[in-house]
Amino acid sequence: MVRANGAVSLRELARVVQTSEVTVRRDVRALEAEGLLDRRHGGAVLPGGLTRESGFPQRAMAATAEKTAIAEYAAGLVREGEAIVVGAGTTTQELARRLARVPGLTVVTNSLLVAQALAHANRVEVVMTGGTLRGSNYALVGSGAEQSLLGLRVSRAFISGSGLTADRGLSTSNMLSASVDRALVRAAAEVVVLADHTKLGLDTAFQTVPSDHIAQLVTDQPPPGDGDRAAAVLEALAAQGVRIALAGGGVAKHPGEPPPGVGRREVPLPVPRAPRMLRRLDG
Repeated sequence: MVRANGAVSLRELARVVQTSEVTVRRDVRALEAEGLLDRRHGGAVLPGGLTRESGFPQRAMAATAEKTAIAEYAAGLVREGEAIVVGAGTTTQELARRLARVPGLTVVTNSLLVAQALAHANRVEVVMTGGTLRGSNYALVGSGAEQSLLGLRVSRAFISGSGLTADRGLSTSNMLSASVDRALVRAAAEVVVLADHTKLGLDTAFQTVPSDHIAQLVTDQPPPGDGDRAAAVLEALAAQGVRIALAGGGVAKHPGEPPPGVGRREVPLPVPRAPRMLRRLDG
């Protein structure tokens, strides 16, 4: 599975082989000792450092409960009449499904899946970038997408990625996707990163959002045995001023109520309005 996908979570391994995560964790340690893979927080990757991108079907099936909880929490951060950008990814797709209930919302996105999730929300305006379709994640990328975002200003960007560390921030495995994500982030007054616990501590090739540019991280409670590593990443991010929100498992914090000791940073958010319609930014 690691050879096929580049990375895999312990939870997914346990489900596939129908055993406990404790057993899987023990076996992963043995495989690492043989040099066949590298352990990472909540999972394993190909040996040799940076992880590569897994296929969309594998990403869609990984950590589904966690992504649902993260999306539900993140949707609660969005206000009526707000204008936001939403990047591509399986977690942001889950977020989009919940944004349909926010009236007067304007969503700018390069993701076909995000747009599809909002296509029938009659109180939400969806604005798509131009660009070239990248079929592996159903996203528009390239200079057309980046040019269409010039001059845009919204309140918040909701971005996901392949890995998140305190040193480099959010990163992804594809150069074109990273470049568009950076353009989305530049258009926003505040950046909210959506990343489940399997991505904490992972470092991939292309940086999208440096740690000091992340205003808030919405993640989930890691399973027993992975808490120490996750806590170290979260503590380091909090020390840099990132607000941390834990979603799911009964530990979700309400907006504005981060866990004890977690840093905060308040950013004034404009609330632009626009008529409701579906259009492309490049006309």
